[in-house]
Amino acid sequence: MIAGKYWPLVFKQVLRHRVRSLLTVGGVAIAMYLFVAIQAMQRGVAETTQATAADTTLVVYREDRFCPFTSRLPEYYLPKIERIEGVTSVVPLRVVVSNCRASLDVVTFRGVPRDRFAATIAQQVNFMSGSLEQWQRRSDAAVLGETLAARRGLKLGDQFDAAGITAYVAGIIQSDEPQDQNVAYVHLDFLQQQADRRLGTVTQFNVKVNDAGALDRVAGEIDAVFAAAEAPTTTRSEKAFVAQIAGEMIELIGFTRYLGWGCLVAVLALVANAIVLSVQDRIKEHAILQTLGYSGSLIGRLIVTEAVLLGVIGGLTGALAAMLTIRLTRVSFSVDGLSIPIHADLTLLATGMWLTVMLGVVAGIFPAIQAARRPIAACFRAV
Repeated sequence: MIAGKYWPLVFKQVLRHRVRSLLTVGGVAIAMYLFVAIQAMQRGVAETTQATAADTTLVVYREDRFCPFTSRLPEYYLPKIERIEGVTSVVPLRVVVSNCRASLDVVTFRGVPRDRFAATIAQQVNFMSGSLEQWQRRSDAAVLGETLAARRGLKLGDQFDAAGITAYVAGIIQSDEPQDQNVAYVHLDFLQQQADRRLGTVTQFNVKVNDAGALDRVAGEIDAVFAAAEAPTTTRSEKAFVAQIAGEMIELIGFTRYLGWGCLVAVLALVANAIVLSVQDRIKEHAILQTLGYSGSLIGRLIVTEAVLLGVIGGLTGALAAMLTIRLTRVSFSVDGLSIPIHADLTLLATGMWLTVMLGVVAGIFPAIQAARRPIAACFRAV
């Protein structure tokens, strides 16, 4: 936009009115903090609910049930599901949550048979600490997702209590699957005993199929098998299951996109207001600059650069603060034992900064055009 030799002049103009510049930067930082946080929530919803060609997991749940406390299916359904064509693996899960309502701090226990956990889930995650062997050795052992461990400050060898269940941390895992990041995997029989002593009863079955194109067919066949059974089922893809169970929360998060756009409008208004006031204060100075050989175009570019600088400083401060908050708190939305993660990465930071630069240009361009076109004589008369 301008040559390097003109940057000291731009910085001088920004620092000249420190209070106004600080208020503008602070307002932009708050707006960008909210914008990045909202975008991180939107990304979490998309990651959790948008189907892709790689999705091959079905969730078999009790028909007309939503909360894990009310979904009860017999374990003996397992071999019948396994016999359906296209099914590659079935994992029975008992789910117990510390809070069935929407919350930012929920502990979700998932009880899994030892052999099923070793053959399926353990093969798809990375152990950051502990091991599968340590989990298998103790009946009260739990493997925690990294988000849950970080949020609760738990490490290998700790004991923790939630939902009336006391477990020993035998491992902490890292996974790309959203539902593995905020969960505690324990032994199925242990959870059944600790929860309500209902042996032989599970909350759901997670079914893997050999082809994403077969999800609807396999789901229909599973529900048809148990349509007249003691506990009829409803089977959906995992992401469709999350979208339905957490529908109200997802709708609320979706509404926040309007707040995000409002934050960008606030950035535009704040920067534009600061630049307009700054230009009005410097009309005489612009006349002097023109007499020294500064062209109207150069004066306009200096003003636009000042607007961009204010926006970038505030935007970078707010975006970094939002990312740091998300990283340190490791929060995620949970409802009925399902998690919607909040992710903020460098791509989101780059998007925020690009938008800040564009808004700075838009905010500065009108006063820059006015200043560039104002004759020298008019500048002196305006003083």
